[in-house]
Amino acid sequence: MTKVSKVDLVGVGLNATDTLIPLAIYPALGSKVEYRDATVAPGGQVATTVVACQHWGLRTRYVGKLGDDDAARLHHKAFQSAGVEAQLITVAGGASPQSLILVDGAGERTVLCRRDERLVLQPSELNREWIVNARALHVDGHDTAAATLASRWARTAGVPVVADLDEPYPGVEELLENIDYLIVSRDFPCKLTGEVDLEKALRRMQRRYGCQLTAATLGPDGVLAWDGRQFHHTPAFCVPAVDTTGAGDIFHAGFIYGLLQDWPLDRQLDFACAAAALNCMASGARGGIQAVEEIESLMATGPRYYAAYCESAQTE
Repeated sequence: MTKVSKVDLVGVGLNATDTLIPLAIYPALGSKVEYRDATVAPGGQVATTVVACQHWGLRTRYVGKLGDDDAARLHHKAFQSAGVEAQLITVAGGASPQSLILVDGAGERTVLCRRDERLVLQPSELNREWIVNARALHVDGHDTAAATLASRWARTAGVPVVADLDEPYPGVEELLENIDYLIVSRDFPCKLTGEVDLEKALRRMQRRYGCQLTAATLGPDGVLAWDGRQFHHTPAFCVPAVDTTGAGDIFHAGFIYGLLQDWPLDRQLDFACAAAALNCMASGARGGIQAVEEIESLMATGPRYYAAYCESAQTE
């Protein structure tokens, strides 16, 4: 058996080929709208996070599934160009995941997804050595059973697990029991717990699943995180947004980068917010990945939104 190299980050989760369509305004129901151009680029939650971390000098591995179409060839080329070790399972005749993304004049995006069920990554297709030979594991829960097994292997081996979740997928509860850093979309905590208050929902998730950290990304309101003792709120940076596609993926990359540098939590969250903001200044999920020095410059000098969310000093 080929020896598996040690990497800083291994990602198990979604890849997608994005077709970006810029529009001045989002179409009204029943309308007909003309668009001038469309751009095809690689994306996907975990795949984009892994590529960003590789760009910042980390050694990375991506585990996922593709068809044998032009989209798959685009991903192979992108991983190779970035220097990511790609462990890809190919499905003959399969259609690689596709996303149609409408981006309005303010940079806000609306995503339409298509996925071939044959491209769901199965637990039996994982190699344990891919997972445990890493300093951190990142999952997004789309292939929930495979993500759960990978997270269990990582937890047993002492590898910290970071999760990026936007929907409570079937079977997600078992996955959550093996997550250390649970960083989710704004609506996820309340959907999962039934709590209407976000702070209460974050605290409940942390207690129920034993995570070290639960957090929700809040767009222009930044990020709110609960570490089991207190809340940490980091405001977002004011930048001229072109496209918010991939902002959450790059946020997770920034958090993981800071985690592996052993930074304090507030610096991790700040770096993640700055990295995400800069990515929004260009088109595509990976179009605005900037150098660490550029991110730190924004952290030092960039203006912030006055977020509606105020930092809470509550303790338990």
